[in-house]
Amino acid sequence: MNATVFFTLQEVDGAVLQDHTAVVIDVLRASSTIVAALAAGAQAIYPVVSTEEAIKLATSLGREDALLAGERRGLKVEGFDLGNSPREFTPEMVGGKRVVMTTTNGTRALLAVDGAEHVLVASFLNLSAVAAACADAERLAVVCAGREGRFSIDDTLCAGMLLSRLKERLGGTLEVEDAGRSALALAEAFGVDDALLADSAAGRSLAEVGMLDDVAWCGRVDVEELVPKLKERIIQRADGGGS
Repeated sequence: MNATVFFTLQEVDGAVLQDHTAVVIDVLRASSTIVAALAAGAQAIYPVVSTEEAIKLATSLGREDALLAGERRGLKVEGFDLGNSPREFTPEMVGGKRVVMTTTNGTRALLAVDGAEHVLVASFLNLSAVAAACADAERLAVVCAGREGRFSIDDTLCAGMLLSRLKERLGGTLEVEDAGRSALALAEAFGVDDALLADSAAGRSLAEVGMLDDVAWCGRVDVEELVPKLKERIIQRADGGGS
């Protein structure tokens, strides 16, 4: 396997990913929230960029079973059903529902790699499951959503831990470039640490809006076995299973 890490979505040229499996990571919080939503029984997630597009799509899907979820500056968009806190996505709230989602970084990253052969969603919550799902890929692109076009330590740490698991599985057949080596080194040096996540730019921003509890929630490792997969701009469980 040849693996490439992109620290921000701005580095990604979707046109060159046609023969790649892409893994999108936005630990705090979109990818964690997508995992939480599917684990709670949501039928599907529809990622979009703008709030206007989200409202239009939810209306066309039918508001009786389509929920609007999204954040701007970490807080729920006014008039939406849900924000971007994974703790909101309970079976009672999203079970059997379709969720139209827009976030500052994560949904943009997902749509940026829409041209890849396969697109999976990773977080600390489902790290080993994603490693198993992409272990047979010949070309892997690990895309960190980053934070408003900048490097984010939380996403890069998760990328490094994903590569570490693949390295254990594949041994010397895993080839990584400089960014991948850097992500691996970060993972080997730190591992998941609540204090590190809380002190990240994303963690501090969440603390400022009263969402610090989300940081520890998103920092739990391998608590879910499901793998979200994006196909035709719809995210569903790769295994097709329920909650």
